[in-house]
Amino acid sequence: MKLLLPTSTAGSLPKPSWLAEPEKIWSPWALEGEQLLEAKRDALRVSLQEQQHAGIDIVSDGEQTRQHFVTTFIEHLDGVDFEKRETVKIRNRYDASVPSVVGAVSRPKSVFVDDAKFLRQQTDQPIKWALPGPMTMIDTLYDGHYKSREKLAWEFAKILNQEAKELEAAGVDIIQFDEPAFNVFFYDVNDWGIATLERAIEGLKCETAVHICYGYGIKANTDWKNTLGSEWREYEKAFPKLQQSKIDIISLECQNSRVPMDLIELIRGKKVMVGAIDVATNTIETPEEVADTLRKALQFVDADKLYPATNCGMAPLSRQVARGKLAALSAGAQIVRQELTA
Repeated sequence: MKLLLPTSTAGSLPKPSWLAEPEKIWSPWALEGEQLLEAKRDALRVSLQEQQHAGIDIVSDGEQTRQHFVTTFIEHLDGVDFEKRETVKIRNRYDASVPSVVGAVSRPKSVFVDDAKFLRQQTDQPIKWALPGPMTMIDTLYDGHYKSREKLAWEFAKILNQEAKELEAAGVDIIQFDEPAFNVFFYDVNDWGIATLERAIEGLKCETAVHICYGYGIKANTDWKNTLGSEWREYEKAFPKLQQSKIDIISLECQNSRVPMDLIELIRGKKVMVGAIDVATNTIETPEEVADTLRKALQFVDADKLYPATNCGMAPLSRQVARGKLAALSAGAQIVRQELTA
């Protein structure tokens, strides 16, 4: 992008109450059939308008068309049985009842392409679309077929690549892969996690991003963060290899986090989506607080490679709080933009 410090969101935005129960992840839909399809499109329009009104430069669908950032994609695949459920520990953090892999996984048809085409029709701005990454996908399933995390990840990488190529053809400018699992399974990340991610982006000409966060602002995640000590150095494990990867943009959490900012030096040369909005609090940042986070990041990433964003998705927040945070993000980025061009 030619604009200096283009702003974006890392993930979801709150859903309106007429679409799903608000301030909740995995919230059931309030409608069915054609009414649900129409409501999703309406919510996408509203979400886009709110991003535009706040001054966000790279817009998304706000994940209005999916219940959950991982599960909704998996629901559309063959080889996964949602009736046959098992309890597993998600990212070594909390127990969840998850569907089972019962056969070879495949993608009978595109999942989000129609939604992406619809978003593309609504705006001339650059658009970003998020997909779950291979490692995070396998961490939300019980695998009774492949019986190998790595084998299943490679299969998902191929499927994701099919979807990503169609999203690119639909006019998506940036395809983001969400990989919170990268902050947990360090040996797997370096052994095959980054390799499977590169398989997922194979052949793409649009920009690609990987979003590695410490999770939504839900209790299981905040409790886990409280065990990580005074410095969160998890990024240190994956950044050296990601710096050598073919991924264009690396998205990370910075606002109100204990991540040492100098870790960004490990990915020098990459574009960096700097999380300057804390999604685990209802307190709305001031523009100056956002600007201060961006200034600190600029010590370790060149200005033309810095993309101000949110730490993670904002689905669990109220719409009013999310609006305020988006406006603060834009205003904070504008402060630093003016300082850089003065």
